[in-house]
Amino acid sequence: TLSYPFSGAQSGGLFMNTPPNFNATVIFNLETNKYIVQEKIGGLDFGNPKIMSFSEYQDYAQQKSVKDYWNLRSKERGGNQTSALGLPKLFIPGKAFDRVFGGNAVDIRPQGSAELIFGLKINRIDNPSLPEEQRKTTSFDFQEKIQMNVIGKIGDKLKVTANFNTETTFDFENQMKVEYTGYEDEIIKKIEIGNVSLPLNGTLITGSQSLFGFKTQMQFGRLTLTGILSQQKSTKSEIEVSGGAQTSEFDVYADQYEANKHYFLAHYFKDNYDKALENLPFINSGVNITKVEIWVTNKTGTTNDTRNIVAFLDLGETGSNIYNSFSTSSGGSFPDNTEANNLFNALSSTYSGVRNINEVNSVLGSTPLSNGEDYEKLERSRKLSESEFTINSQLGYISLNSALNNDEVLAVAFQYTIGSKTYQVGELSSTGPTAPDALIVKLLKGTNFSPSLPNWHLMMKNIYALGAYQMSRDGFVLDVVYENTEESGAITNYLSVPTEEGVHGKPLIKLLNLDRLNQQSDVQSDGLFDFVEGITARSSNGRVIFPVREPFGSYLKDQFLNPTFGEKYTYQSLYDSTLTVAQQYPEKNKYRLKGTYQSSSGAEIRLNAMNVPEGSVTVTAGSQKLVENQDYTVDYMLGRVTIINEGILNSGVPIKISLENNSMFGIQNKTLIGIHADYEINKDFMLGATMLRLTERPYTQKINTGEEPISNTIWGLDANYQTESAWLTKAVDWLPFIETKAKSRLIATAEFAHLIPGHHKAVGDEGVSYIDDFESSRTSIDIKNMGAWKLASIPEKQLELFENSNLSDSLIIGFNRAKLAWYTIDPLFFRNTSITPPNVNKTITLPNGNTIGQQSYHYSREVLETEVFPNKDPNMGSQITNLSLLDIAYYPKERGPYNYTINGIG
Repeated sequence: TLSYPFSGAQSGGLFMNTPPNFNATVIFNLETNKYIVQEKIGGLDFGNPKIMSFSEYQDYAQQKSVKDYWNLRSKERGGNQTSALGLPKLFIPGKAFDRVFGGNAVDIRPQGSAELIFGLKINRIDNPSLPEEQRKTTSFDFQEKIQMNVIGKIGDKLKVTANFNTETTFDFENQMKVEYTGYEDEIIKKIEIGNVSLPLNGTLITGSQSLFGFKTQMQFGRLTLTGILSQQKSTKSEIEVSGGAQTSEFDVYADQYEANKHYFLAHYFKDNYDKALENLPFINSGVNITKVEIWVTNKTGTTNDTRNIVAFLDLGETGSNIYNSFSTSSGGSFPDNTEANNLFNALSSTYSGVRNINEVNSVLGSTPLSNGEDYEKLERSRKLSESEFTINSQLGYISLNSALNNDEVLAVAFQYTIGSKTYQVGELSSTGPTAPDALIVKLLKGTNFSPSLPNWHLMMKNIYALGAYQMSRDGFVLDVVYENTEESGAITNYLSVPTEEGVHGKPLIKLLNLDRLNQQSDVQSDGLFDFVEGITARSSNGRVIFPVREPFGSYLKDQFLNPTFGEKYTYQSLYDSTLTVAQQYPEKNKYRLKGTYQSSSGAEIRLNAMNVPEGSVTVTAGSQKLVENQDYTVDYMLGRVTIINEGILNSGVPIKISLENNSMFGIQNKTLIGIHADYEINKDFMLGATMLRLTERPYTQKINTGEEPISNTIWGLDANYQTESAWLTKAVDWLPFIETKAKSRLIATAEFAHLIPGHHKAVGDEGVSYIDDFESSRTSIDIKNMGAWKLASIPEKQLELFENSNLSDSLIIGFNRAKLAWYTIDPLFFRNTSITPPNVNKTITLPNGNTIGQQSYHYSREVLETEVFPNKDPNMGSQITNLSLLDIAYYPKERGPYNYTINGIG
């Protein structure tokens, strides 16, 4: 030891401050009735222990308490004391301030950064259509980037936290909260203002986490009251998982088939589709497609895998499926270039000039083939990669990953076998002519795609998307239902037609050949949808495929003996008309696909939300509420729940997840008012009562059906009893081979809730919503817009009206084109102002010899609204405005655009 040891109590100055890991422990020795005080540095003993009697230790503890108290008061009164960031703490004297806030010190700790950016923007646009003074613009550029976090404390009771960032995408990312926490013996336990939450332990009334407003908590003996007045900034949602997979519902109407994505390769495959699948699981096809190339309009601008193509509607078609009389049948029964009809041979010999993409129209001009109907020429068309489509090699149809636009062309070339014989339709790029010669392929969809053309029926209209991905066969339930609006108004899965024995009372999924097999794929109906991968369903992208081509049209009609009933219960226009036309008959659109599907997810469950408010996720297995970080974990940022309790997953008990999702765009204002009371009868028994009122304020006077603003009230009661149970432990021990060591607990909960629905007073006493206000039922086209007009070409093959209309790709077509101009006069030229060009109002000599100012000339003067509409009442206080006019000037003796003759008008 040192001759003059340093005292452990000395600090500051030469001795520096006492390190935080320096402490003292007190141990009472029961044998000697002495107190042992041992000083330590971390976990190591420091110095010799001090042994004290009871009276000595009492004096030691009192002196230490007095010293600590005066040190604390001294720090609070020291105005030069600083916070952690070096900012001085404020000291506000007064007993009243101390009594309210639990201290006199004010500590504010800001943290963040501020960045200011100054600049000058000068833009110059050399656009001759703009006035000279508008071509150059100068503006001051000022930007600010502020990120700030503030933590403030007033005494021991009041705490202020706030963060603000100008770069945040959504408002809910900026948080602010003022929190007042009372002492243990005070009535007011807590007051919160700003971002608050109301978590409730019940499962019927769950409260909310993402709120902004006022919250208070008070205690009166055993009664605890919590009240809240706030705006709700989140929406609630629920996800149900069964057997480790997420369960979702779907409801799809008959007119919601996938359009412009699925196509038969030829009419042969379309005509044999129903027959090939009538005896599932056996596919009566005999076809095996070995090669296929798909060509579409090149909208991406890519230069890889591009070729010039000429696609023909009748290529490879047989018999009655030939559309244009230019092609004659060769007597073959299967699609092929040569055995089906003579079109391919004619194009390869007599009309071989179609290989030159620039000569296609002129070469075929002498034939009855029409561009846009019988054929399409496509320059630099793009070949789809194998990842952009799928093909059913037995049934002869393709499915595109992306739907085609109305103006896009789809063409194919394919090779297939029947037995040992190989057939081919169209030319493959690997074996056909080389570029730049055009490939001759088959046209599936052209720019003129209408029900009047035979290729309209090549587009499949029996495939529906359920909005699922990686759906599981297990747990998949599908039913076809009918809205019986004429009789009972109920939704049934059968048709009630007593006079039709083959239809009456028969489930629709069986009537439409969707229920032919049982779960073991035996031919025996079991009342469930036949989930045959690749034939009736695709699990990877959630598609349902009917084994009949027109399930709600001709196929269903054939099931009726009486044609009158067949016409009544079918929706044939869905297949014979465009979707827009078919939807004009809503009385026919009564069939729906309803059911549930499961998406394989295992232990990890996606919440379909991001930035979930922390603490807002509630997980229950059956009726048991799970514990976070014990049974499951939550990634609130990415919106994922991971079940870590394997026993829950293996049990197969349905799991329900309730969560709140921060509203990305707060359009509708929601107000939540509520109160919750807890009464503690004893430490094991708790009673509770809750009342909440959620009100939505509409953002418009016209409310659409399904968007009605609510004003709901819910109240409920709950009871919770839990206690340790020794007899339960003993009862379990009585079971053979089981010995428990952990304590058993008996937990009993009961809940009751009553919802009182309502609506906001803004929609009337009875509540009025609009089915359709027909404001968008009429679309107007302003023909005065000069930019909407384009210079037209001569219509083809109308010699009686237009000379040289039988020509194509020839300069002669434009020899008769005269000069035509259309324009809108800027109001700048209508009146004389300081910015009006000086030569505008010049004098014009009319054909009769009279002169007139240009601003008064009928072809260039201003036309006021009152001149055209003299009886219209102008708006009070508004100026009389001029009308925007479309002017057309025609000069029949002058050459027009694209007229390359040297002798004037031809």
